[in-house]
Parts: sequence; C-alpha cells; structure tokens
Amino acid sequence: MNKRFSVGYGLVTGVILGVFLSVSLGVFADRNDGASAALPVEDLRRFTDVYMRIKRNYVTEVDDRELLDNAIKGMLAGLDPHSSYLDEREFRDLQVGTSGEFGGLGIEVGMEDGFIKVISPIDDTPASRAGIRAGDLIIRLDDTPVKGMTLSDAVNMMRGKRGTDITLTIMRAGVDTPQRITITRDIIRVQSVRSELLEPGFGYVRITNFQARTARDLVRAVEGLKEQGPLQGLVLDLRNNPGGVLNGAVGVSDAFLDGGLIVYTEGRLQESQFRYTASPGDVAGGVPMVVLVNEGSASASEIVAGALQDHRRAVIMGSPTFGKGSVQTILPLAQDTAIKLTTARYFTPEGRSIQAEGIQPDIRIEPLTVTRAEDNGPRVNEASLQRHLDGNNNGDSRNGAELDEKDKEPLAQRDYGLYEALNLLKGLAIMGARL
Repeated sequence: MNKRFSVGYGLVTGVILGVFLSVSLGVFADRNDGASAALPVEDLRRFTDVYMRIKRNYVTEVDDRELLDNAIKGMLAGLDPHSSYLDEREFRDLQVGTSGEFGGLGIEVGMEDGFIKVISPIDDTPASRAGIRAGDLIIRLDDTPVKGMTLSDAVNMMRGKRGTDITLTIMRAGVDTPQRITITRDIIRVQSVRSELLEPGFGYVRITNFQARTARDLVRAVEGLKEQGPLQGLVLDLRNNPGGVLNGAVGVSDAFLDGGLIVYTEGRLQESQFRYTASPGDVAGGVPMVVLVNEGSASASEIVAGALQDHRRAVIMGSPTFGKGSVQTILPLAQDTAIKLTTARYFTPEGRSIQAEGIQPDIRIEPLTVTRAEDNGPRVNEASLQRHLDGNNNGDSRNGAELDEKDKEPLAQRDYGLYEALNLLKGLAIMGARL
C-alpha cells in the first residue's frame, strides 16, 4: 500500500467511524433497553476497506455520495422487502403519491426473487385496463431486465409523463411463455370508494385503496344506499386492494364495529406499539355483511378483514389475502431524503399475526375459468369481469339491452365472487327474519 493510499484510507476510516460513532451514540442514548452500545469496529473497518478498494480499483471513478447512498440502500434492502432508502426524488414522489393523484401505470408492486411482483392493479387505471393481474411477475421494463434492479428504480422507470408508453414483459402463473404488454401512462386519480345497489335491500361498496378520507367517503356511500330503502345486507369488496393509509383502515373498521379492538401493533420501541379501538355505532345498522378478498388484498385491507372477522361482524369470502402485516415508518433524514423502515407488526383483535400469514376466508372461492361460448377464447379472470361491468364488453357476446334489467343485478350476474356473496347475504337475511 503506497503512502497516498494509506493516508487516504486512514482519513476515510476515521471519518466513517466518526459518523457511525456519533449516530450510534445518539441512538443508544435514546434507548433504555439495556442493549450493548459497543460498535462493531472490526466490521466497520472492513466496510471502509471495501469502500477504499472500490475507490481505487473500480474501472471508472465513482462519486463518494453515490457509494455511500448505495451502501445505505443495500443495508436497508437486506432487512425486508418493504424497508428502503428514499433519495430526494423518491421521497418527493412518496409525498405526492399519498395525495391520491400521481403519474404512472396504476399498480402496487413489491419484490420477489429479484423480480417485480404485482400485488394488485388499481381499478380503472392503465394497468388494470391492459389486463395486468395480481401475482404477475414483471421481468423486463421495455428492454431492461429487472433482475438486480431495486424496487425504487423499477418504480421510477414505470412512472413517466402522461401519454408515453412502456412495455412490460410478465410471467403469469399457468402461462408457459412471457407476455409483452404495452401500457400508456396516465395521471392516476384514485377514487377510493364506489357503491351501488345490487338489488332492493342489498348494497355493494367497493374500496380500491385506503386514503385519509376513505372512512368518510364510505359512511357517505352506505348512507346513500340506505336512502334508497332499508338495507338487508351489504357486500364490502376489498379484492385487489393493496392497502394504503392505516387511519383509513381503522376508520372503515370503526364504521362497522360497535366498539371493541380493531388492530394493534407490536414493535421493539414503545412508540411503535399502538392499539386502535372502535367507537359505538354501526353505520350499516348490524345487517349481515360479506367481505370479498383475494390474493391482491394487502395491508390495510387485511386489517379491515381481520377486525370484522374476529368480531364476527362479517363473513370473509374469497381466497387467502397477501399477508403484508408489517408497519413501515417514514423517518426523514438530511438533504430531503428519508428511510422507510419496518418498525412493527399488525395483529388482529384476537392476536393473529397478519404478516406472512394473511387472512384466511371463512368461505373459500377459487377464481373461475370463464370462456367465451362462441370461440372458446382465453380465460377471463375476476379483474377482467369487473372491468367488463364498467362498460367494456370485451369477452361477452351480449349487449347491454340483453342484460337482466328486471332484477337490476348486472354486477352479480357477471362476477362470480359477488354472485356468491349476494346469495349468501340473501340466505342470512332469510335466517335473520326467522329468528
């Protein structure tokens, strides 16, 4: 080792150790759990050794900040799929995304085996209309392989100006060859709550994701259904709902529960431990409820399903949910950056962990294979059926005039899960009337 390198190595080692020391001492000074405050000095020296070898030997010169940013990203990425470092752009995008309007494709994604996994497409977005499904694995973005790409880098590639195209190459369960789907980006404006009357006495409420105002909009939706006549039953559709704001999920659960625990969290620190309870009153008046879920129901959706299931307030119907039961906290840093850090786990009122377990439905329904009678065409999944109900008649030989208008249940006619939920509600209503 020459003298210049030795001096540089010692200087950088001192600086990095000093930074780690000051930060760590500050952290440990705030903790009273008896943990040892000893720093792993040898490991930090190994870190600086790697740092200096990259600086000296890498094929091109690397900026110091880039190296340190990458080190932080790797440190967080090694924890779990939901912890990450947010640079200035990513932190800004996160703040914009929570407003309910952003530019992109309209999908909630995560990482799986180095590929991008679709947790859920958002209703009425370019991704949903293009046929992207929960569970799809994205292996290429245009001509760029996603293997080895960070989740944030992949999200940044999928975002872009309205009207621009991106081609996703996906692998789908049950399909042997990759599929290429070109999607035109658009401004994503998420309408959180939708509702309609399936038939007299039986209401339907769909929540696409959880925002700060979702609970308020839900109450208004249910009140609007009640104005059309007394409710005998209600379907709450959480399929392909990727989650969102915790307070939205708590508020929705509170709307249907007449008191009692909704959800609680457990973490290492006291400030990560919360208990949320419901206030008196049930906006639906205690009528029978069915909650529809599937593998695309995640996070906040699972909180609602778990709370209503544990309190025997609703029958959960569908397929097992995604199983994201961890709490992420945004911790701002200097220079308009932040870290998103997993700090706790969610538990249902009866103490069931949602993390990696999900919510098991009371009545399990597997997605049907539906084909077109005239040409025995490709399979249509639930998402396709639901888009079809919004006015897109692809895959159905009937026109609007041929629908069964007298029963006023076009949704239930074309959505198998909803059809079964409505039948169950009718049975529960009859049983309740006989008691």
